[in-house]
Amino acid sequence: MTLSLDTGQTMSDDEFRIIRDSIYSHCGIFFDDDSKYLLEKRLARRLPALSLNNFREYYHFLKYDRNKDQEMMDIMDVLTTNETYFFRESFQLSAFTDEVIPELISVKSARGDRTLRIWSAGCSTGEEPYTIAMLLRDMPGLRGWKVEIIGTDISQRVLQHARRGVYTKSSFRATEERYIKRFFYEYDGGLKVTDDIREMVTISHLNLFDKIRMMMLGKMDLIFCRNVIIYFDLAAKKRVVEEFHRSLNDGGFLLLGHSESLMNVTTLFTLRHFKNDMIYQRPERSALGGGS
Repeated sequence: MTLSLDTGQTMSDDEFRIIRDSIYSHCGIFFDDDSKYLLEKRLARRLPALSLNNFREYYHFLKYDRNKDQEMMDIMDVLTTNETYFFRESFQLSAFTDEVIPELISVKSARGDRTLRIWSAGCSTGEEPYTIAMLLRDMPGLRGWKVEIIGTDISQRVLQHARRGVYTKSSFRATEERYIKRFFYEYDGGLKVTDDIREMVTISHLNLFDKIRMMMLGKMDLIFCRNVIIYFDLAAKKRVVEEFHRSLNDGGFLLLGHSESLMNVTTLFTLRHFKNDMIYQRPERSALGGGS
């Protein structure tokens, strides 16, 4: 998830603060004082769209209008753009397929559990969950397993794109030809993900600040949340990462973006050093002396 720029009207310092705080309390995306111009330009288009005269009226709309919840959902498309691509950060994906998944297969098989649940949090236009599905599609150790991949995002616009599953050249900058030949076909000017891969993935709307909806997803074995929490302040990072910890099974893994770290955020996770990458893991309960 990256930020986009637009043009618009003037926003006073006070209007910036109250609108900024409303957005933060909704989703955790934080705009510091240096970002006033950025927020002003992004939201300016909403004033004529809602027949409002200024940002003060817009704040009251966000706060009190009966359509305030829908507006908050709609402006997520204005506040964020979502640049991603298939097979992003290949070294981490190598750790995922060559080391993490085999370890999960071994541990869960010993327990008689042949299910695997993976959550792509902040999945944007869907490249990440579909990449995961392609990597796991024919993994021999998962034959006979029930594999569930869930992609979520706060933006309805990108989720529509993900559900459609049609992509253009920019999404394939790191995709080997063998994957394109096998898992895509030409469709409507782009390449569409094959049905067998799309059927492995469930796409749904989720705000990472919605604790109840996060709990409803159930327990996971592995969570991808790459290049999302970098837009949160420390308090929001703590809140979301602690929910990830609660969502993971004992021994489950959390994969963050290359530039993201839990240093000074939480000590709930152990940083595992694999051959291909370093990945956070929720410790086994036995390692904590029975605590959670």
